[in-house]
Amino acid sequence: MIQLGNAGKRFGHKLLFENLNWLITPNERSGLVGGNGTGKSTLLKMIGGMEPLDMGELTKTKGVTTGYLPQDGLSLSGRSVFQEAMSVFDNLRALEQEMETLTHSMSELDPSSPEYGVVADRFHRIESEFTTRDGYSLESQAGAVLTGLGFGKDDWGRRTEEFSGGWQMRISLAKLLLEKPNMLLLDEPTNHLDLEARNWLEDYLVNYPYAFVLISHDRYFLDVTVKKTVEIWNKGVHFYTGNYEKYLSEKAMRKATLEAAYRNQREKVEQLEAFINRFRAQATKAKQVQSRIKELEKIERIEIPPDEKAIHFSFPQPKPSGRTVAEFKNVSKSYGEKFIFGKANFIIERGDRIALVGPNGAGKSTMIKLLSGLEPLSTGEFTLGHNVQVDYFAQDQYKELDGDAKMLDDLRAIAGMKTETELRSLLGCFLFSEDDVFKRIGVLSGGERNRYALAKMLLQPSNFLLLDEPTNHLDMRAKDVLLEALADFTGTVVLVSHDRYFIDKLATKVFEIDNHEVIVYPGNYEDFLFRKQGGPAAMEAGIKAAAGPAAVTVEQSNPAADAAKKRVNPIKLKQMKEECAKLENRIGELETEIEHCEKQMSNPVSQDELMKASQRVQQLIEERDSTMEKWEVAAAALEELQ
Repeated sequence: MIQLGNAGKRFGHKLLFENLNWLITPNERSGLVGGNGTGKSTLLKMIGGMEPLDMGELTKTKGVTTGYLPQDGLSLSGRSVFQEAMSVFDNLRALEQEMETLTHSMSELDPSSPEYGVVADRFHRIESEFTTRDGYSLESQAGAVLTGLGFGKDDWGRRTEEFSGGWQMRISLAKLLLEKPNMLLLDEPTNHLDLEARNWLEDYLVNYPYAFVLISHDRYFLDVTVKKTVEIWNKGVHFYTGNYEKYLSEKAMRKATLEAAYRNQREKVEQLEAFINRFRAQATKAKQVQSRIKELEKIERIEIPPDEKAIHFSFPQPKPSGRTVAEFKNVSKSYGEKFIFGKANFIIERGDRIALVGPNGAGKSTMIKLLSGLEPLSTGEFTLGHNVQVDYFAQDQYKELDGDAKMLDDLRAIAGMKTETELRSLLGCFLFSEDDVFKRIGVLSGGERNRYALAKMLLQPSNFLLLDEPTNHLDMRAKDVLLEALADFTGTVVLVSHDRYFIDKLATKVFEIDNHEVIVYPGNYEDFLFRKQGGPAAMEAGIKAAAGPAAVTVEQSNPAADAAKKRVNPIKLKQMKEECAKLENRIGELETEIEHCEKQMSNPVSQDELMKASQRVQQLIEERDSTMEKWEVAAAALEELQ
């Protein structure tokens, strides 16, 4: 469909990547990954034809349509949200109008006349095209996409210019999804979406009938949507089969294999060089020396590209608070006539890591402001526990910073015993490198200042952190640093985040704010979804506004279900056991073959042989992973039967 041949791109004097050969197929499901500034967005624009190639060529099959969503910068005005969404169907609506005109003409013409035949023929051709392109469901299509992306029906009639930049990007995304181009190019599509909208977009892309390539810093989103990971690294573009998780494991394996081959080759080279140097001057060994020199010249040297530095930063731990950190008793909140939630009863305990979830506008940020004391309660009682120190990170936290101060100087003033190297490493985690650390805070963009405010908070954390969208504007590396810091944090955390991976790894409880209620669920986001989607009956709706510590739900016994489980078909049970055993044996065979191939790769004759062996290992790994998935399904079914 689209092919890049020996493609390359420079940014000024800097080479981003070269020698890129990529055939993008009609069912492409690819995620672009790589460090900040490596050229991901540039490559996406090159595929869409919006950025020229500096080297190589791009060919596109006739009739291919592309749709591109940038990270930001789009602005819409002049129409309502629904009219803007429907504007992508202008050509179909023109056909609909023509059909109406033709229908009117046919009603006035004599059915036996030649003119009637011409008009009827045109009508049938247009109606066939209109029906094929789902012309009769245009409004329902637009409504479904707008609803999925978080627009309530009350928003549909509002003018697009009334919405903020993030919501403008949602409207632009809705238009792209409704257009359904053959090639969808999405640059950070989840940046402006809440969790519910992200989950909807995941399902939409999984079922998208055409190709797409996307960039995202959301690991879970990549894991669910893509089947190929394309990494820009070390001025090259590298392809990995599978989602982001498989990419990480396969990259680690490739690196280990390459390092082992490099060590073996170095040993061989050193042996040859030692022989040559030792016997170079001896006439009796001249023939052997020349043979070793030729052998040395034929060796294609393996190179180990430089590693990205892994940064681990040790953050100071706060003074401990009392066991009870915060308590709500019959709390409600309203803004005038607008009711947010009511009758909220819960206790937050020391060490809790709580994720606030719910639809956009349900009151997540309001809840954090109530806990911080910045917003008053409408009714009810709120108490903080003994020795609780609150620190609040707002979405617009940058407004609290000193614009005249330089970042490094500002950090140094509160850093205590931290060295300048450690401070620069911390700033590097949050995408401030080299001379950036000497910039004045006032010249930074809003996103940059928020990143800096987060880094500053982590240097002197209080024992009760309230974080509203801390993962915004962070890449995966910065998110990992923040996640590691919060996982090791001994205090209490309440956060709003739209990054599902981040919540899954961090949260010990989920507070859902929806339909004017606060519902407490133990566990992370996966556990929350399990209960929401019909988990055990005793966990049917979480613990509504639990008074006291989050109640522990006990799974109830179901005698009818227990009896059903005992009536198992013995033939079916035997078949399932045999299937599991067969799959287990195959997994063992594949792992043995992988180990054998990797041993052969540790002493390659050439780079060519190494690459062929590496490809074979990759095929074996893919088969092993596929067999493992089948075994897991079969084992789960067997366990249920037993």
